[in-house]
Amino acid sequence: MEPDQAASDQTGPGSAETKIHFKVTRFIMEAGVKLGLRSIPVATACTIYHRFFAATVAPGPYDPYLVAMSALYLAGKVEEQHLRTRDIINVSHRYLHPQSEPLALDSRFWELRDSIVQCELLMLRVLGFRVSFRHPHKYLLHYLLSLRPWLNRHGWERSPVSAAAWALLRDSYHGGLCVRYPPQHVAVAVLQLALDCYGLEVPAHAQAQKPWWQVFSEDLSKAQIDQIILDLIQIYTLDAEIC
Repeated sequence: MEPDQAASDQTGPGSAETKIHFKVTRFIMEAGVKLGLRSIPVATACTIYHRFFAATVAPGPYDPYLVAMSALYLAGKVEEQHLRTRDIINVSHRYLHPQSEPLALDSRFWELRDSIVQCELLMLRVLGFRVSFRHPHKYLLHYLLSLRPWLNRHGWERSPVSAAAWALLRDSYHGGLCVRYPPQHVAVAVLQLALDCYGLEVPAHAQAQKPWWQVFSEDLSKAQIDQIILDLIQIYTLDAEIC
């Protein structure tokens, strides 16, 4: 096997490492809901998690779930929705060990708490203390508000394009698209996929001087949109394989 092929097998769409990150990102999202986090702090936690492993070699030396708990803790600070480490530990323990009793405040609990704090410091150093991100959410909101008046009103009302686009954006964090693509490009791609799913087109698209997405993002091409959509579809393929 060639070296490039071996590297691809380790980090490709169906690799063991990719599946681990998928499962742990799902844990971040479900734990975030149980902890009462808003959508932006959850997105920040997922981004911190993906960026940390993108900046390191592999999940081998690090426990992905410990990194995920620390990412939740750090995201709460960054987005000013602070979480108690005790709450993170209890929710995480319940998620990972649903049949077990809640953790007692013993040495094991305090060791885990210290591990979360130490892992948070490690992540800050690895990420160069750059833990404030531009998420696609504000771009997607702007694009939806801008496009809606141009589309057929009855078609828009019959088709839950907005709900589908937001769901696609949330699911995109399972695959680390937030690390590989600019946020405005991700927002365009999920909106385009949502429109395609319901068979809606922007009027005068064929006669326009430029596609609608280039009005919002001039450096974006159709090939780039197609690649982001392909990566997003691979996330759902991976979900089906895991489940």
